[in-house]
Amino acid sequence: MDETLRIILIIIISVSIFGLLVFVFVKNYIKSRLDYYLKEKNKNKKL
Repeated sequence: MDETLRIILIIIISVSIFGLLVFVFVKNYIKSRLDYYLKEKNKNKKL
């Protein structure tokens, strides 16, 4: 019982860390793309 509980906890922690890293990466990627498109849109309005 103790060994299976340890394996389950390791899997849960690993998936949580991986999910957090993916979330941060995707959030930063979307933010940078959104900033780029907003800057392009504002540049086109000024012309």
